[in-house]
Amino acid sequence: MGVADRLDLTLRLVQNAERVTVAELASRLGVSEMTVRRDLDALEHKGLVRRVHGGAVALAPAGERDGFATREAWQAATKDRLGAATAALVEPGSRVLLDAGTTTVHVAAHLAERAPLTVAVLSLQTAAALADAPGIDLLVVGGRSRPGERSLVGPLALQTLASLRFDCFVMSIGGVHAEHGWSEFSLDDAAVKRAGLVQSTRTVAIADATKLGVRAFSRVAPLGAVDAFVTDAAADDPETHPGGPETLAALTEAGVRAHLI
Repeated sequence: MGVADRLDLTLRLVQNAERVTVAELASRLGVSEMTVRRDLDALEHKGLVRRVHGGAVALAPAGERDGFATREAWQAATKDRLGAATAALVEPGSRVLLDAGTTTVHVAAHLAERAPLTVAVLSLQTAAALADAPGIDLLVVGGRSRPGERSLVGPLALQTLASLRFDCFVMSIGGVHAEHGWSEFSLDDAAVKRAGLVQSTRTVAIADATKLGVRAFSRVAPLGAVDAFVTDAAADDPETHPGGPETLAALTEAGVRAHLI
């Protein structure tokens, strides 16, 4: 697992548990406790966690301390590759719901290649990426902008989604687990994703390999609720992602087509 991937997952694990020990992180990540301490020091330096005796605590709920801005540059090349592959699965002429997240911004960057499209977005970042894209009829779903993430959540977002129907939902995800299914670190984001699933004929989930085997705070849906999943090829490597092969096997059994890029 690369350093950026490891920092991303470490941050999310701390935020999910609110407090976690060095030993727990070392076991989950498959690295030494010295490596964990070094990573926690780096995250503390960025103002994302606070070191305590034997571990670390979250400074705020997930995503509310410039989470998007911090993660945006992590594994950018991988995310762009995933974004291009996911955009290629969208049919021209479709009505698309595009989720929030650092990876879906890269999907947005490639959607103009699939124009004409009607695209409803669930974040301010994806709205900015598509605002002037040729052939894209852009709809910005209303709602409250969640601090740090700028994802659009809350009752207004849910009401708007309930009034629309989509051909394809491109869903980012915080965790995908063989038994727990699809899950998110934020209750608000999880609620919006559930609404997107209900209102869409087809769902393509996208996440880098660090999310496989992760059981985040709020369950979104069982594995079979999604039609396709786009992730990087490292997901099938048990050396770097111990939970990857088991999760991929469970996805196949649930009828989800996995695209390893």
